[in-house]
Amino acid sequence: MSSTTMTIRLPVEVHDKLGRLAQGTRRSRSFLAAEALAAYVDRELAIIEGIQQGLADVAAGRVTPHDQVIAELDAMIDEVERTKARRG
Repeated sequence: MSSTTMTIRLPVEVHDKLGRLAQGTRRSRSFLAAEALAAYVDRELAIIEGIQQGLADVAAGRVTPHDQVIAELDAMIDEVERTKARRG
């Protein structure tokens, strides 16, 4: 896997914690920082892509009215409660 170098500024406290984590896990600070940043970027991109997909669905009319969704959820909850009551 190819990589590149990036310089960032960290609060001293975060740098020190990262150093302790690196010692405790026997990983480098660089490795841990790269892993954390990759997880953050993946999570944030997934959120943005989800929002964009939702906006595209709205624009295309692929929506379900709120009242219908609530009615369906209420029916599911009622069914689960009935099933639980029958079991005892």
